[in-house]
Parts: sequence; structure tokens; C-alpha cells
Amino acid sequence: MNSKPAILYVDDEEANLLLFRVSFEGEREVLVANSPEEGLQKLAENRGRIRAVISDMHMPVMNGVEFIEKAQETINDIPYYILSGYAFNTEIDQALKQKTIQKFFTKPFDRDEIETHLKNPNSI
Repeated sequence: MNSKPAILYVDDEEANLLLFRVSFEGEREVLVANSPEEGLQKLAENRGRIRAVISDMHMPVMNGVEFIEKAQETINDIPYYILSGYAFNTEIDQALKQKTIQKFFTKPFDRDEIETHLKNPNSI
């Protein structure tokens, strides 16, 4: 059993999953899923271990905010974040205002910025 805190990263592009895993493994366990459906499955299977979820915004079938709304039906007491190469939009703005997500990060991501929020989800 891994004693490091686990985070889940959901993105439909394999290269992004690899880059994220390589960037964050070490201090924490990084679980990855290449679709929202797989993300929901990993969340359910690792319910007690996952401390935060980061999701891409633009994916087939459902977008990141839709995935997070579904994920929060399973676990609603951890922080959720969007990481996207696309511009900030009204759906993301609404998700922030409704506290569905804690923060919106842009690609290419700043590892230190994300790490700061993972360590202290309430930081601005």
C-alpha cells in the first residue's frame, strides 16, 4: 500500500498524462485516467486515498466541469481543479463561483503553482 497522498489526473491525451505523472510523482502518488469514465471508476476504487482531482476541460463525451460534477457525487470533500490549454470561459467561471472547482490552471502548467494549491487548497 502506498503511503503517499494520491491525486487523480484526468486527460484524454496520453502525452499530457505522462508529463503530469512525471512532474508530480515523488512527493505523491499520481493516478491517471484517459477519459472521464475511467476517472470516475478510479475515484470510486480509490475513494479513501485520493486527496485531489485535476481534470482537463476539453474531452470527448463530457467536459471537465461535467466530469467533476459527476465525481462530486462520489467524493465531495476533496478539492477539484481544471487544467486546460483553452481559454477561461463562462462555464469555468460559473464552476469557480459555485465552488465546484477550486482553481483553473492553464497549460502548459506551472508545477509549483499546482503544488502550492495541492498543499493548501484554500490558497488564492
